[in-house]
Amino acid sequence: MKVKIGSSKLVKPFYEGNPPLTTNYMPLSVFDKVTYDQHVAVIYAYRPPTPPNAMIELGLRKALAVYREWAGRLGKDSSGEPIILLNDEGVRFVEASVDRALDETVTFRPSASLLSLHPNLEGVVELVQVQVTRFSCSSMVVGFTAHHLVADGHATSNFLVAWGKASRGLQIIPVPFHDRTIFSPRNPPKFNFEHRGVEYIAKNFKKVYPLIDNSVEDIVAHKVHYNAEFLSKLKARASAMNGTNKPFSTFESLVAHLWRAITKARGLNGLETTQVRVSVDGRARLNPRVPNEYFGNLVLWAFAKAKVDDLLREPLPYAAKLLHEAVMNVNDKYFKSFIDFANHKVRQEDLVPNAVADTKESILWPNLEVDSWLRFPFYDLDFGGGGPYIFMPSFSPTEGMIFLLPSFVGDGSIDVFVPLFRENSTTFKQICYSLD
Repeated sequence: MKVKIGSSKLVKPFYEGNPPLTTNYMPLSVFDKVTYDQHVAVIYAYRPPTPPNAMIELGLRKALAVYREWAGRLGKDSSGEPIILLNDEGVRFVEASVDRALDETVTFRPSASLLSLHPNLEGVVELVQVQVTRFSCSSMVVGFTAHHLVADGHATSNFLVAWGKASRGLQIIPVPFHDRTIFSPRNPPKFNFEHRGVEYIAKNFKKVYPLIDNSVEDIVAHKVHYNAEFLSKLKARASAMNGTNKPFSTFESLVAHLWRAITKARGLNGLETTQVRVSVDGRARLNPRVPNEYFGNLVLWAFAKAKVDDLLREPLPYAAKLLHEAVMNVNDKYFKSFIDFANHKVRQEDLVPNAVADTKESILWPNLEVDSWLRFPFYDLDFGGGGPYIFMPSFSPTEGMIFLLPSFVGDGSIDVFVPLFRENSTTFKQICYSLD
């Protein structure tokens, strides 16, 4: 696929009245500091008719006036603490074209060809980048990259919906909640849970990686579609021996199924321990609740662990229960314990975020990480010609990093992106629909 770049420029917020000062800054919260220090890219595809680039650009500028953080830059305050400089320097806006029809050119399967549909993720000072690529059939692809230190998936999806509204000439409602200083530690602090080795590690800690023959070049990403009927059967099977009247969620049931299938496909040693890392949104967990419109990061992680022999020998409800309990344990008490620990112990003990080490990790074997985008309104990004018919993450070959997305069909089905080593992926394809 030959992508021709027509223009690349910085676009700045468009303010209706007097612009705010550009000397202000916003300190990062403890949740921002502990997340991934990198850009994340997503891809949208639209059928014609599509609005002109000028309308999309103006909508972006208007949305940036409400979500100023994206137009700023990362920096440090006088104490060396990380901040977002609210200097309105702008975001990258790239216009591109392909002299072929979209359906002839892009398969929307996880592959390196997707990387040409958004700007490069490395060495970028802008906190958001947009690439609008036009095809000869009048279809349009929008590649969007955003720095994770600024906002999590929940907050970013709210921004994307606002961008669509602004492009259509609508008012941005609801407005974001910007105050990142609301996470104050308790007095006295209470460290009810262990956070060393979970969210934080010692600065000189050396991770031990598994000795495996495969390399990053052997990783392939497979997209698997689970329809609503299969998911219903899976949920019933996972909840069959629950012991309570409340069934496990579709998410818990599906991740339990994937954990077992991938563990089997990897051919792990029965005595090994395997774990699944799941993101937990704190907006509804903290008491009092944090508004859904909170703009920033507010995620911690749950870890479900099992011996390989136990995971594969026991039926599906065993794995579903482990996941359910791990997620439920990341509750209000856990979040508040983390806030206290992050404010009192991290600098004292010279600790660094575990995610910093994980960012450099491209092989998660024998573990998994699950990024669920099932509840985010990504499909609501409508620039004026209707919603997208494709939404997906860009190509990110991290072995064991799984993405769950609602299918664009809108019938309750789910698309799962599963990057594994080639030989394991072949086995996974054979068993991913098996309910045995």
